[in-house]
Amino acid sequence: MTKVALALVHHPVLDRGGEIVTTAITNLDLHDMARSARTFGVLELYVVHPVAAQRLLAERIRDHWVNGSGRKRIPDRADALDVLRIVPSLEDVYTSLAPGVGRAGIELWTTAASAKRGPVTSYPDARARVSQADKPVLITFGTGWGLAGELVASADVRLAPIHAAKDTGYNHLSVRAACAIVLDRLFG
Repeated sequence: MTKVALALVHHPVLDRGGEIVTTAITNLDLHDMARSARTFGVLELYVVHPVAAQRLLAERIRDHWVNGSGRKRIPDRADALDVLRIVPSLEDVYTSLAPGVGRAGIELWTTAASAKRGPVTSYPDARARVSQADKPVLITFGTGWGLAGELVASADVRLAPIHAAKDTGYNHLSVRAACAIVLDRLFG
């Protein structure tokens, strides 16, 4: 089976005005995305953040549940949080997934809240593609108002946006909800 990993990207992402920013790590995102990853068999969820204090926060959360008292109280949470890998940059993710090759050695997939930024791949097509990929697949999830344009433009696959069957005029899912839906559509 193709190796699949996820990346929760806090930089480079966009703010409401379209400027590139760095967002803060959220405890709920770590827990819920790790639980979704583990449920669907994804063994690595990279938390990408350039600020050392934010990475330390994520490491402390992970350590509490994987090695600390949280493990004793809720062992299932330890299994989930064990998938977290906290790194300063996407380059670190690429190197980890494809040592000696980096970005060229992986398929980079991005998620999208909108189809305005270029062509997208449907979930049935993505499901078929991931099952036949010959190199690791990294599915990236952006925080804030989405992944920066240069990251989206460099992707090998851009997944179709998640929409309700009936247009509600509102589409701003939390990243953890989007992650669960994407994984279900690809591996459910």
